[in-house]
Amino acid sequence: MNTQRILVVDDEPGVTRSLKINLESAGIFEVTIENRAVNALKTARRIRPDLILLDVMMPELDGGEVASRMEADPLLRDTPIIFLTAIVSNEETEGHEVTKGEHTFIAKPMDIGELKKSITDHIRR
Repeated sequence: MNTQRILVVDDEPGVTRSLKINLESAGIFEVTIENRAVNALKTARRIRPDLILLDVMMPELDGGEVASRMEADPLLRDTPIIFLTAIVSNEETEGHEVTKGEHTFIAKPMDIGELKKSITDHIRR
């Protein structure tokens, strides 16, 4: 299997570091982190990720605005986005991803096994 490029955009460095370590340990993901939402578009254009993990609540720009900008960009519009959110809990989502419209939301803290499965499923689509 080819290495899949993942961009993680979250304003919490501890979250991005943890995700990078846990995802790269699978040996199939190459993870780039971005802790500033205002830089997310530029970073995504530079690395051309196979999937973006995007926090919903961030200072400067929220995840919805970042996603809108990426979806309007011809280079990024087909890149799958999974939103990460602390707005809903794992109990509310029963520990699984929730799809609203065309977007998938995963509650923080994430189960890494479920997250890896969700990433793989989205990239295959």
